[in-house]
Amino acid sequence: MTTTMRIETFTLGPIQTNAYLISVTEPAANENEKPKERAIVIDPGMNPKKLLERLEGVQVEAILLTHAHFDHMGGVDELRKAAGCPVYIHDLEADWLTDPRKNGSMRWQDVTPPLSTDPAEYALAEGQTLKLLGLSFRVMHTPGHSPGSVSFLCDNHLFSGDVLFKMSVGRTDLPGGRERDLYDSIRLKLYKLSPEVIVYPGHGGRTTIGFEMANNPYTGA
Repeated sequence: MTTTMRIETFTLGPIQTNAYLISVTEPAANENEKPKERAIVIDPGMNPKKLLERLEGVQVEAILLTHAHFDHMGGVDELRKAAGCPVYIHDLEADWLTDPRKNGSMRWQDVTPPLSTDPAEYALAEGQTLKLLGLSFRVMHTPGHSPGSVSFLCDNHLFSGDVLFKMSVGRTDLPGGRERDLYDSIRLKLYKLSPEVIVYPGHGGRTTIGFEMANNPYTGA
């Protein structure tokens, strides 16, 4: 039986955070059954109504978080309750989900009320491979924007969170950020990937590793 992978982007909340829906649709076994759609969600941000509407009738297997800043985890509570699925986050930010001071929502009260959710069910670590939807997601620990930032690589698709953007990089002036770590993450890990790898960042449009290596003004050619 063949499956078809699809990647959809939902730009959510006041900071225009990209949530990614990765889904596979399995053909119906016979004419009396409907095709079965399964999915995972990366970084369900704030105000996730349109994402939740899209997921009606879809079996959500997991929520993956690149990091725990409020604009990336603001929709976790609603989605987890609706789908009954587990949440994955790096151990260094495990307590950020429950602490509005650490996830930043206490600091930006002109943008959001204080946010918290239950702890994640699973911890992420460097080099780990997650088997979801019949696909393999490699976990890359890419700190710098935040200490527990991770990127997820599935085939030639990289979900980079707030580490690498099109023609830009993540900020390092928030608590736990460190400029040297950020550039090491990009140059020593992400730029070791194939130039053809497509980058899906936490904000803004898609790019590729090769384009950023050649053109990103912050990381050097």
